[in-house]
Order: sequence, then C-alpha cells, then structure tokens
Amino acid sequence: MQTINTVTGPIDASALGTVLAHEHVFVLNEDYRLNFLPDWDEEAQVAHAVQRLSEVKALGVDTLLDVSVPGMGRHVERVRRVAEQAELNVLAATGLFTYSDLPLQFHYTGPGLGFDAPEPLVEAFVRDLTDGIGRTGIKAAALACVIEAEGLTHGVERIVRAVGQASVATGAPVIVHTNPHTRSGLIAQRILSEEGVDLRRVMLAHSGDTGDVEHLRHLAEAGSLVGLDRFGVDLLLPHATRMATLLALIDAGFADQLILSQSAFCYSDWFDPAKMAELAPNWNYRQIHERVLPELRAHGVPEETLTTMLVDVPRRFLLGANEQGLPTPIR
Repeated sequence: MQTINTVTGPIDASALGTVLAHEHVFVLNEDYRLNFLPDWDEEAQVAHAVQRLSEVKALGVDTLLDVSVPGMGRHVERVRRVAEQAELNVLAATGLFTYSDLPLQFHYTGPGLGFDAPEPLVEAFVRDLTDGIGRTGIKAAALACVIEAEGLTHGVERIVRAVGQASVATGAPVIVHTNPHTRSGLIAQRILSEEGVDLRRVMLAHSGDTGDVEHLRHLAEAGSLVGLDRFGVDLLLPHATRMATLLALIDAGFADQLILSQSAFCYSDWFDPAKMAELAPNWNYRQIHERVLPELRAHGVPEETLTTMLVDVPRRFLLGANEQGLPTPIR
C-alpha cells in the first residue's frame, strides 16, 4: 500500500479520507513577523490554530493540504505543532509564491546568469520532496506555483518550469494559483506540458472565481483538476454564482475533476483581521461541510458524487492513478 508524507510523518494512503485540498494554516512571513509584528504571541496563535483545525476534524475532515510555500511564510515546524494537537493529517507543499519577481536570492544564480549554475529552484524543490524541508525531516507532498494577473513574467516562468521539472523528477502533483479572469490556467497547462508534466496531476487553483463554465470545461477537457476552492470568499464572487458553477460542472460530468476547498487560514499577515471579518465573514474552513454539501444534497446530488469530489479526486491527485485504495464515505 502507498504512503504519503504529512508534517507529522508518513501515513498509509487509506488514512487520507476526506480531504480539503487547498487550504492554509499560517500565511506569515517570518521576516515580516520578526520586524513588524512585535505583539505576535506564538503560543496563543498555535493554540488558536489547534482549535480551528480541531473544528475541521470534528466536521469529518481527515486531511488538509497546506499549500503555503516560501513567499507566503512557510514554517512547517509551527504547523507540525498544530497538527499533532489537532490530530489532523496536514500535508506540506514546496514551490515559490510570487506574482512577478523572484526573491533576490535567485536573481544571480541559475542557467545563463551571473553565477551560471543548474537551476537551484529545481534542486530546492526536489530536496523538500525527497529529503525534507531544511533540517526538520518533514517532506513536502506537493508542488505549488503562481500565475496571476501579472502573467508569465520572467520570474514566474522560471518558477513554473522548475516546478514542472521537479514534478517529473519526483512524481509529485502540482498546484497552480491561477486567475480565471486572465485565463492563466491555459498558460499553466502549456508551460507544464512543455516540461513533461501529466496534466491529470495538475490542480488549477481558484478556477471557481468565475462563472465562465465554458472556460472551466476547456481546462478540464485538457485533463487538469479544476479548483473550486474559495467558497466563502463572497467578496470575489457571490456564493450563488460559485454554486451555480459547481452544479453546472457536475451536470456536465466533471465531478471526477473537481477540487472543493476554501483557501482559508488560521492567521494571515496579508489582511487586517477586523476588516476581513467585516468584508468576508464567511471565509473559513466550514463552508464546504456546513454550506456547500447541504446545498448539493438539496439539489439531489448523490452521496457517491460528494465522495468522489472530497475523497477520490484528492487521493488520485496526491497519489497518482495507480493508487487503488477504497474510498471512505463523507461524514
């Protein structure tokens, strides 16, 4: 039987169960924290995160994929502390998050640059997946990168190609933060295909921020998973439109290529907590189980379809098509 790496160690694939496949625990840049958050209380924030993820576990979720990578403030040891206490499987990711430029640490080292060398990004990503992140021993389970409205800048292309090469070298799946309004998912599919990545192992995140079902059908027909993963972010798209998109894709036969999630977090240094509570009061880990699933059931969507989207699809994404474990029911 296959195993998969979590922040607390490898688990049997059968233990994945119900998966929220695009979430965060902490979005917290350590450079920013050390210099600009003098009131940060580590123990209080860890305790808060334990409470939030324990609530996730109580909803019937078994596994959470934390897609926070360097550039967002990845700190896997902090996440491990939370996962141990919440008794939830948490998977880590590797890659690099930027909308445009690479960090200065990569500006001068790489193919054809001032200090000509093999692509250090590929080496770093592969090491995270195979040896572990830093000295923690925690191995990443997936790769992540970004193509936002800024498009395929030089830095972004370098990261996406490095992610693709690392995926081919290790077999790890790929998550791409996309912007459906600029159709950057199509760019991601092209670049990753050029690097030899199987598009069936590619999740095009945030695709659900549009009601353009035809565009999403086109992405799915190329083989990729379509991330409907911002439920609760009504500020970007009303919930009713997100649900209409989901139902349309299910009716079109694409349930086995859909990822349902919320891209929520316990803490983010991107937003003022009070303002976010006012502007996005529904942005939390509970939307899928407390809001989306009841509405799908009310529309007559069968239980086996719900299991497909929250159990079978994430497991296939994480483990590949050869994993033959039996699905577990949605609780």
